[in-house]
Amino acid sequence: MLGSFSGTTVPALLNSTSNQLYFHFFSDISVSAAGFRLEYKTVSLTNCPEPVVPMNGIKVGERLQMNNVVSFHCEPGYTLQGNSHITCMPGTVRRWNYPPPLCIAQCGGIREEMEGMILSPGFPGNYPSNSDCTWRIYLPVGYGAHVQFLNFSTEANHDFLEVRNGPLDTSAVVGRFSGQDVPSSLLTTSHETTVYFHSDHSQNKPGFRFEYQAYELQECPDPEPFHYGVVVGAGFNVGQSISFECLPGYQLVGHSILTCEHGTTRNWDHPFPRCEVPCGGNITSDNGTIFSPGYPAEYPNSADCYWLISVAPSFGVRLNFTLLQVHGPHDFITVWDGPQETARKLGVFTDGEPNDPPSSTSNQVLIRFRSNTEKGGFPFISLML
Repeated sequence: MLGSFSGTTVPALLNSTSNQLYFHFFSDISVSAAGFRLEYKTVSLTNCPEPVVPMNGIKVGERLQMNNVVSFHCEPGYTLQGNSHITCMPGTVRRWNYPPPLCIAQCGGIREEMEGMILSPGFPGNYPSNSDCTWRIYLPVGYGAHVQFLNFSTEANHDFLEVRNGPLDTSAVVGRFSGQDVPSSLLTTSHETTVYFHSDHSQNKPGFRFEYQAYELQECPDPEPFHYGVVVGAGFNVGQSISFECLPGYQLVGHSILTCEHGTTRNWDHPFPRCEVPCGGNITSDNGTIFSPGYPAEYPNSADCYWLISVAPSFGVRLNFTLLQVHGPHDFITVWDGPQETARKLGVFTDGEPNDPPSSTSNQVLIRFRSNTEKGGFPFISLML
């Protein structure tokens, strides 16, 4: 509001600060008077002053009249400090609603873009003393950072820059740089990269400027085919894990969980496991399958394997031979109705299929397979309660 007037005193000269002016006249029901007469004319409004463009920044917008907006953004690697948009305000004295911002090279920060620029604090001026700055680059899983240096100048041996392959301060260092030589480009092999800069209390230098760009990492080798088992999980990128499970009757040899490791050459943290038939063992499941060692290949010579099957008390075990091919009489399978060879013998089996599947009278059955011949065969036993 420019003013509210009543009585017989003539108001002073008024100047609007916009291109529109609103008048409201009100009278009540009592005394009337001569009223008022006013004249107006158009006058030129002044502009806001030309805003200062921040060093290492860019101004967008050329109109400086009232209510016009000017915006600012910074060159790559710099951070805007202040308001990115300022407006020319109405008033007898034209002014912006905020001062122009600054563009500064910060000490540390987080980068999540697929490409970007990182500068030492104060660049292109000298970095400050006693600086400890950490930048973290977070990219999608399956990508690493290609780092290329454009400028580099630090106090040799005392002020240094480290690039670490991972998100932690303890992650492996892939490069440590100090002095005047511009480092060669490097590749990180993790989707998370840490950049650390340290300066001591003495000489200050212009520091560094480098750009990074995401690049796609290779996957670890496909574990398929995984014979006699299944692979759980389909992610073969860095940091992802898969697990292995064997089919009934087989036993996993090796690590059941593998993780894809960082590195320029993609590989798993352990060799692929394998599924093998054990020569004997203790079985406590209610039903299952037993194979001869090496199945479906020929069993080895001079094998002597024991399996002890134990089920819950008050239950017995019935064995169903679905395939039996051994070279008798030297190769044979013996079954006892109990946990030891002194128990009642349920039978000795060579070639063919038993007419009556053996059944125990106790909750434990001992099975022995012995081979003495030079040529192997293919015994196969399926057991169930």
